[in-house]
Amino acid sequence: MATSTDSTNLNFVGENLISKRRTFAIIAHPDAGKTTLTEKLLLYGGAIHLAGQVRAKKDRRGTRSDWMKLEQERGISINTSVMQFSYGDYVLNLLDTPGHEDFSEDTYRTLMAVESAIMILDGARGVEPRTIKLFEICKERKIPIITFINKMDLPAKETFELLDNIENVLGITCVPFVLPMGSGTYFKGVYNIRENTLHRFEKTVAGAFRVPEKVSGLDDPELKDIMGERDYGRFIDDVSMAREMLPDFDLDLFHATEITPVLFGSAGTNFGIELLLNEFLKLAPPPQKVIADDGSTIAPTDGDFRAFVFKLQANMNKAHRDRVAFVRILSGVFERGMQVFVPRLEKNVKLSSPVSFFGQERSTIDHAYPGDVIGLINPRLYQIGDMLCTGDVIKYSPLPVFAPEAFASLILIDTSKSKAFRKGIEELSEEGVVQVFNSDQQSPIVGGIGQLQFDVFKFRLEDEYGASCRIEPLGFECSRWIKNDSDINKFSRFDKIVKDIFNNNVVLFETRYRMESFTGDHPEVELLHHPPK
Repeated sequence: MATSTDSTNLNFVGENLISKRRTFAIIAHPDAGKTTLTEKLLLYGGAIHLAGQVRAKKDRRGTRSDWMKLEQERGISINTSVMQFSYGDYVLNLLDTPGHEDFSEDTYRTLMAVESAIMILDGARGVEPRTIKLFEICKERKIPIITFINKMDLPAKETFELLDNIENVLGITCVPFVLPMGSGTYFKGVYNIRENTLHRFEKTVAGAFRVPEKVSGLDDPELKDIMGERDYGRFIDDVSMAREMLPDFDLDLFHATEITPVLFGSAGTNFGIELLLNEFLKLAPPPQKVIADDGSTIAPTDGDFRAFVFKLQANMNKAHRDRVAFVRILSGVFERGMQVFVPRLEKNVKLSSPVSFFGQERSTIDHAYPGDVIGLINPRLYQIGDMLCTGDVIKYSPLPVFAPEAFASLILIDTSKSKAFRKGIEELSEEGVVQVFNSDQQSPIVGGIGQLQFDVFKFRLEDEYGASCRIEPLGFECSRWIKNDSDINKFSRFDKIVKDIFNNNVVLFETRYRMESFTGDHPEVELLHHPPK
């Protein structure tokens, strides 16, 4: 959890605490093993005692990354969760992102709050479509990536076929730190090229506990017997080829997202997790400086406190019906009860109820540092993108809003629940679950990337607010914000003009062709992919 220390020593120990922090995301195509790897990192960090259940310290059964009821029912991650835990003298802030493409916007915002990422690939499938999109976001933001090729205890592609696949599809150079010794039933472990050590695979019961590893070298006389002469010969050839042909690791190129270190293992059986975690801590950068809107820098060691809200979540604890703002600290030391200025509100706010996260569980904290993600109980105060600061006001706008591509009408079934219906729409739209248009109408319009967003929105309205509703798809393919209200009359009856929750005009087009045709006919009308500033 966020480290607490005597306030008189904060300035003295602050820089050291910053250097020991790592804030990172795990990115993957659905079913590549993202949630499993998350749980195993927590297991090795001592944050949970038994993977798979998943029990936390003090036997808290409810603590897990996929804590939302719908996530557990469908077996997918649809909500960003934060787990803060320690490993040795490091403090790790792990952000588990949604795997499904319909939640791209939530994932994008989350990636604005990290310094590095672990990319998981299924050893049998290699790079998959969702992986490509997530990689592109990291590449754009210069987020260095460590690659973990998972499920090596199951049949997988050949080692160099996987490496070529990554390089050809993603355009990044691979530097394997380890090489696998077979796969599937023939998987015998990995060879650490950099340290010239073999790590022998020993399967544990359901991968529930830390896996024991027998470490030896290439000269281990048992190796040929374990692998068989044919597989042993292939493996030695792979090692020779890797040493001769593959590039050396360069930390600067890694930070520039030009190369990715590659490790192999099996999250399901815990094999390779400790190697991954140790290499990650050596390579991943601590909190870095960011560039403000005016071109100035915000450095972690700056004295003034700077932080931004990248996520809102209602009803994490349904018993309290509270709202939590997820805040990433950029600079300065956070202290409970401190006063900060919120530029959008043009007023000071007291931060009196800060918490650290472990999935759904929360713990009150007194201090936090750059790199930490903390929660603020949000009495309808904060919005996504808000800056919290002390000292001079610096504008930092890292979080985009995307134009929806799917639309539907939201129709309340039980009109006696209209008050709860309105409250749910207002709170969930502020979270960014979907975008809501004409929210003051009896049947508002919701927009998003895909159908799963609508399913989640409907489920949460009914589960958290008791407002049963149905969703009726609308025949629009794309949308754009209109910069000037005076241009509204230029649109035809085939287009629909709606208002977003901030009262900006948005046009919904029936087809992408219709939008392109309008743009060609009216070049003087400025259409925006995001709300006007």
